[in-house]
Amino acid sequence: MTTFEEYERAQLFFDAGDYITAAQILPAVVADAPADLAPRLLLARAYYHSAQLKKAEGELRHIIDQCPTENYALLMLGRTLQRQSRHAEAETYMKMARAFGI
Repeated sequence: MTTFEEYERAQLFFDAGDYITAAQILPAVVADAPADLAPRLLLARAYYHSAQLKKAEGELRHIIDQCPTENYALLMLGRTLQRQSRHAEAETYMKMARAFGI
């Protein structure tokens, strides 16, 4: 399968609510296309929804390092930190996301 086909396959699992399987497929996609933020964002979302919050945080921080104005990643990072009871740190990212219109 091509990288794109694997990404589509992971998207299907994600859309079906099988976040763990999506999270198992996507690291190879991210490795094959490290500059493409879409697979990395989907991976972060899959980690978030499967309660793998540290992994979600790592992916989101990578995205924000590459694209500091990626407002959805800012919002997700804020929510990920909230779920880890890191509310003060989360508020920084929530404020930035609101500033960018989310």
